Amino acid sequence: MNTAIVIPAYKPEDKLLALVDEFKDTKDIKIVVVDDGSGSEFEPVFSALPEWVVLLRHQVNQGKGRALKTAIGHIEKNMPDCGGIITADADGQHKYEDILRIKDTLLKNKESLILGGRLFEGDVPFRSRFGNTITRHVFAAASGVKVNDTQTGLRAFSREHFKSFLEIKGERYEYEINMLLYAAQNDINMVEIPIETVYYDDNSHSHFNKFKDSFRIYMCILKFASSSFLAFIIDFILLLVFRALLKEPLGEEMSLLVSTVAARIISAAVNYTVNRKAVFHSHEKLLPSILRYGMLSAVILALNYLLLRLLNIVLSMALPLAKIIVEIVLFVLNFFVQGRFVFGRKNR
Repeated sequence: MNTAIVIPAYKPEDKLLALVDEFKDTKDIKIVVVDDGSGSEFEPVFSALPEWVVLLRHQVNQGKGRALKTAIGHIEKNMPDCGGIITADADGQHKYEDILRIKDTLLKNKESLILGGRLFEGDVPFRSRFGNTITRHVFAAASGVKVNDTQTGLRAFSREHFKSFLEIKGERYEYEINMLLYAAQNDINMVEIPIETVYYDDNSHSHFNKFKDSFRIYMCILKFASSSFLAFIIDFILLLVFRALLKEPLGEEMSLLVSTVAARIISAAVNYTVNRKAVFHSHEKLLPSILRYGMLSAVILALNYLLLRLLNIVLSMALPLAKIIVEIVLFVLNFFVQGRFVFGRKNR
């Protein structure tokens, strides 16, 4: 099948031309370059592209995610003979041989998302190694899927994913992590192929903003943390109120049980609504996800009560402190299971 190589380019150097030139004799590959508002200063680079390259343009910089979606939309509409897309960076980090290996892997795994995973061995810039390590663990916690290189720009997918990948949120670098989250949540298999790690000048030409773009990438876990904190505040206040009201008539043990259950039911309803709409953007039908969330909530509730009982009654720890410790312990478990089990499926 014909395959399109999509190269989003913002203020590129001659390395873009060198990469494109390597594919001049490859008949089943078409090149689509997106000028993401680079400006007149970089016009000589784009003008030097061969005529057989499809050049798409943004008048102003809109971000890598938008550039990728511009190309995917163009290919879906205007290149019906193209059965798959490979995305590659314009800065020379992706080798010709690795791109061909990704292409061959896609041909054998058309239903999968293919990732070119850097091994981060040898002389790798600290910010690249550190950033990928953090993102890898955040992604694993959010999705339950282990990927060695979550920030790789070398990816491949077949036409069957074009429409759904166009709908993924994100205009800049966060689009790439959202693509992985979407794949994990919709049971799209991810095949990771080791590729060579290439950096020029300590990766100083990267347009990745370590503050703004990192914030966008980690927004999913930040939103989940905010949602969990809101539910915790509601749960915390209601637990203390119910316990104060019920301790005398019901006794110490029964009042703790009733208060824990009542507070958890109310806070869980708030948590479910926020996570479904704002955190995981679930398209799952309401009833199945409610049932799975209810099962999870029952388990979390049981653990919550048992741990509270251990700390508050058996070990005589103050209830407010015991509650804070228990919520911290259960946070990671809750995040992992909700992302993978509750909101991680989509009826097609």
